[in-house]
Amino acid sequence: MYEFIEGEFVEKSPAHLIVQAGPLAYFIHISVFTYSQVSNQHNGRIYLHFVVREDAQLLYGFSGREEREIFKSLISVSGIGANTARLILSSLSPEEVTQAILAGNVAVLQGIKGIGAKSAQRIIVDLKDKVGKGAGIDELFFSKDNTSRDEALSALVALGFPKKNVEKILTRILSKEPELSVEEVVKAALKLM
Repeated sequence: MYEFIEGEFVEKSPAHLIVQAGPLAYFIHISVFTYSQVSNQHNGRIYLHFVVREDAQLLYGFSGREEREIFKSLISVSGIGANTARLILSSLSPEEVTQAILAGNVAVLQGIKGIGAKSAQRIIVDLKDKVGKGAGIDELFFSKDNTSRDEALSALVALGFPKKNVEKILTRILSKEPELSVEEVVKAALKLM
């Protein structure tokens, strides 16, 4: 529902951030990792995840998209709520969480307060195939020097095609016809996939 908020960081702590955007100020729950990223800033952008519960409506904030995606993945696991996911991201960086899941390292996850062996195993089993698949897509989509080739590559990777295969096909297409538009490149690549 909410993508991000930009504004002045009125109050900061390792557990929350108050961001003033216009005449309104928002209380946002954050991880220690996000706090470490914004602790020296007076204003900036925080990526959001909105949680509606029976008794509350809460905003969780993240310094980057990667951390937010890991948070969303974690809360999709049965028995892992928003506060537990925030605790995990306060104990480990997003990269460390991803590496622990991909390596099946139960001990690393179990070392976090409140995460037992069963919860750690459930996180690994549920997320091993999901985590890491989107790695690098943000850089492709949001690159400032995005060429037609890069745009076509990011579109095809987002559709689920392997990046290495797509790169080979795009090289072949663009070596023959370098002036194609993004749409034409994507259509030509889809025919060759």
